[in-house]
Amino acid sequence: MQYVWLDADPGHDDVTAILLAVYLDNIKLLGISTVHGNSSAYWTGVNAARALYAFNAPDDIKVYPGAVKPLTREARYAPNIHGEDGLGGVVGLPPPDSPEAQARFAIREDGTAISAPEGMVTAIKETWKNGAGHKVSVVSSGPLTNIALFILTHPELLEAVEHFVFMGGGVGLGNVTPAAEFNIVCDPEAAQVVLNCPVKTVMVPLNVTHTAVVTESVHKRLCAAMVAQEAGKNDVTVPPTGLRSMLSSLITFFAHTYKEVYGFDDGPPLHDALTVAYVSNPNLFKSKRYRVDVELHGRHTTGETVADIWDYQRCDDTWGATGKNCLVLESLEVERFFDVLLDCIDCCDQVSPLNAKP
Repeated sequence: MQYVWLDADPGHDDVTAILLAVYLDNIKLLGISTVHGNSSAYWTGVNAARALYAFNAPDDIKVYPGAVKPLTREARYAPNIHGEDGLGGVVGLPPPDSPEAQARFAIREDGTAISAPEGMVTAIKETWKNGAGHKVSVVSSGPLTNIALFILTHPELLEAVEHFVFMGGGVGLGNVTPAAEFNIVCDPEAAQVVLNCPVKTVMVPLNVTHTAVVTESVHKRLCAAMVAQEAGKNDVTVPPTGLRSMLSSLITFFAHTYKEVYGFDDGPPLHDALTVAYVSNPNLFKSKRYRVDVELHGRHTTGETVADIWDYQRCDDTWGATGKNCLVLESLEVERFFDVLLDCIDCCDQVSPLNAKP
């Protein structure tokens, strides 16, 4: 069993990461912290809560609101990709202020919210049990601000972390500048803190996530519309369930913005879901260990993840500031990944409250 803390900024593709974290058999999701990124910290928090409701997640999985801005820079968002609220175009989810969504936040007895740092530290301590329990995989699908703050303020808990797995960066590839990927450029200083820490880090870069494209055939499988045969009559198509309609609306909006902004004709890439898929089954991927650093000051390259693919730097065998500090994913078995995702959707479809008839 893999014990996972998920840090996210939902975001269309973050929603699919949450789905996998809830339904993969070998994942025990401890909680979700949220962070500025695809939208404001308000929206990323309520979007995570709405997703947990939609997926009928266990009641003990809660949302813990986190950093509202980067360590040193101003916040930036992605309304051109995700809409102003982070889940543009999505239908079927409860309103942000609904009891169903609000019940998914971690709240103290006095009614105040439990923050991301507190929730993360408590979950890791209780799982690790001073070495008598289990290590935790800390997974990030957004800017790394919350993760960097955890590393800086609780170095004594780093031994309890199995690895830091983050979606971000690219090798020679960007998506918000010619050199930089969105999650990294949102908080490059935080990303460098994570790469410098003496714990294994795993980077899920654009080079790989751009292969996990929801094609038309995958989208049709997701919708799973059934055809009812009636003797002597035309086939009757039965609409998909409420859950599948919600996920289809998510993919449709995401596909439109990715075609408009990036020219993706075949469908949108599910970047963030690959983080959870890696923790569950690293055999889906090929990878190589490199020295990776983040450009912090370049006029044209701030936020670039610089992978030393030719071993120019002298590095030792440790993780962190002096070693080859990052396992970089290089390829994905795409069909197997989508089989896994669609299996999880099948499981969720049996219990999602979105399927309840009015």
